[in-house]
Amino acid sequence: MDYTQLGRTGLSVGRLVLGTMNFGSETDEAGSRAIMDAALGAGVNFFDTANIYGRDTHKGLTEEILGGWFAQGGGRRDKVVLASKLYGNMTNDGRAWYEQSWPNHEKLSALNIRREVEASLRRLRTDHIDVYQFHHIDRATPWDEIWQAVDVLIRQGKILYAGSSNFAGWHIAQANETAARTGRVGLVSEQCLYNLVERRAEMDVIPAARAYGLGVIPWSPLHQGLLGGALRKEREGGGSRTKAGRSATGLADPVVRGKVRAYEELCGKYGLEPGEVALAWLLTRPGVTGPIVGPRTAGQLESALRAVELELPAELLAGLDEIFPGPGPSPEAFAW
Repeated sequence: MDYTQLGRTGLSVGRLVLGTMNFGSETDEAGSRAIMDAALGAGVNFFDTANIYGRDTHKGLTEEILGGWFAQGGGRRDKVVLASKLYGNMTNDGRAWYEQSWPNHEKLSALNIRREVEASLRRLRTDHIDVYQFHHIDRATPWDEIWQAVDVLIRQGKILYAGSSNFAGWHIAQANETAARTGRVGLVSEQCLYNLVERRAEMDVIPAARAYGLGVIPWSPLHQGLLGGALRKEREGGGSRTKAGRSATGLADPVVRGKVRAYEELCGKYGLEPGEVALAWLLTRPGVTGPIVGPRTAGQLESALRAVELELPAELLAGLDEIFPGPGPSPEAFAW
């Protein structure tokens, strides 16, 4: 595993981030533990979760699965850089959110930040979260209040760093300018939707993240399976994501379908797996710390790990830009 610094921090993390959203929903607890053991054994040290993961399945919260895995010992918690998130409603610890939603059990008020970090620590069976992330921008809560709440948690040793997810570039600027005025560290990372198909983050999110020293952590690097050999799986009759979700929606569009066909043919020309190429491409992008991979099986994890070692030829990279052109460098592409 290759390692890099998380943004401007001294924290060393692997170039792949283990996403756990499927744990408890798509993958049972035993399978989830096996994937985490395999990831840690391969040197993956950055694990990402969220308070709401598993909430909608009624099969148990994902943080609880991680907590049970940490409790097995063997230095698991000490080796892992643990990231979690808050924002969504977690009335009654997420177990009855669909019955009654209370107004202060969501978003980023100081009250909810305090409540949710305590709940996550209980579920994770740990005394601190390394990177505590805001899952979405809260348009109602001022940044002075948010940073004051974060300060308290840092002084208490319950979190070490704060990060964001799904922020616009100007949200990143607003958050970190407010933090800088009072001598605070501010945001150190941003999780954003970013992949070959969806490159709008290059317009302002990634330039802002780089300017303020945030590590960029792309989520959905395969665009819900669209970049993971979707057409081949469709021909072979496999792959649930070719039948529902973003992948099915994309393939129903003749233009997108044509791009995916050209993409898979280009990967085939070089004898490479489409999913591995999509991950390896992200690792070449400026500002990217590492993409979040959410394997449902050990085999999917093995494929993701191979992407770290993959060196894409310049001709292949040029071909990818032709099929999936980005918006161009910002702001040069939009200004004289």
